[in-house]
Amino acid sequence: MTAARHAVASLCLATLLGCDRSGSGASAFDGDWTYEVVRRLPHDSRAYTQGLLFHDGSFYESSGGYGRSWLRQVEPESGRVLKEVRQAPNVFAEGLALHASTLYQLSWKNQRVALYSLPELKALTTFPYLGDGWGLTSDGQTLIMSDGTEFLRFMDPLTFRELRRARVMQDGRARDQLNELEFVDGRVLANVWKSDEVLVIEPRSGQVTGTIDLSHLIERVPDDPDAVLNGIAYDPDGERLFVTGKLWPTLFEIRLVPKPQQHER
Repeated sequence: MTAARHAVASLCLATLLGCDRSGSGASAFDGDWTYEVVRRLPHDSRAYTQGLLFHDGSFYESSGGYGRSWLRQVEPESGRVLKEVRQAPNVFAEGLALHASTLYQLSWKNQRVALYSLPELKALTTFPYLGDGWGLTSDGQTLIMSDGTEFLRFMDPLTFRELRRARVMQDGRARDQLNELEFVDGRVLANVWKSDEVLVIEPRSGQVTGTIDLSHLIERVPDDPDAVLNGIAYDPDGERLFVTGKLWPTLFEIRLVPKPQQHER
């Protein structure tokens, strides 16, 4: 990415991602990025974060683990739990998405997605699906799901039936292990499991159009290989991007900055 494109992208991010792209299909997230920490917020270090989103002043978080899975509404500044729904012991909760005032929470192996109303977190219904459930987000029309493979699956919100797939490709190779997802400015931001990298994906084609390097964001929890980066949330009104990890004691608000280019000698 050229310095000029970096400057345009940075400007767009600073102004509600609202630059005129004249139908080019480009996004302010395209390109290679690193980060600056804006502030640190409390996060429950017992949370095995599988899904994270920001809505109407609160975080909503899905935490996994057999016998300890839950869905929570959390106050950002204090980390105080405002509402909580516990899952059955045989359910390993996974990704979380908001679509049309309804929360959709995946399960890992149960092949069921659970629907909850807002603001009550009242259980509504469940829908079946085939395969694993990993990450979930909404583009405003469909739900976009990851299942550990190199495919993004586009699901009908009314039935959770699969509509189509897109194979995620970067420089000619397939990228799998796509975990927690967030849809922002026409792109899917995807955590890569056990990696400090977030992929920026164009959803129609599945092409990777950028990366976010979140290395060294937090010191790893000693002797705990499960304490990996996982959790992306975006606040469109405040133009804020948040990230965290499984079992992390901190949730970070970050600002993206262009990644320095490496020049061959």
